[in-house]
Amino acid sequence: MNTVSSWKDIPTFESEAEEATYWMDHELDPKLMVSSTHKPDSRESTTITLRFDPRMLARIKRLARSRFLNYQSMMKQWLAERIEEENKNLPNG
Repeated sequence: MNTVSSWKDIPTFESEAEEATYWMDHELDPKLMVSSTHKPDSRESTTITLRFDPRMLARIKRLARSRFLNYQSMMKQWLAERIEEENKNLPNG
């Protein structure tokens, strides 16, 4: 069994069958799962509305289900990771 230790190591799948085959030989590193779960804090949240193409949203939800995550929490994690990446590329970051 191969252990996936980074979300970037997971390929893009052409079909659900291809994805199912991949996951038969791979598993997520528990540390990756823990780091991806939403950790509520005492700060206040702001609700926003985003409009998505229905097919894109369906793909996001399918990815989240395959990782046993809530799709909104997974999307927040993606945004947090991207913000950190972008901040590293800033001149003062």
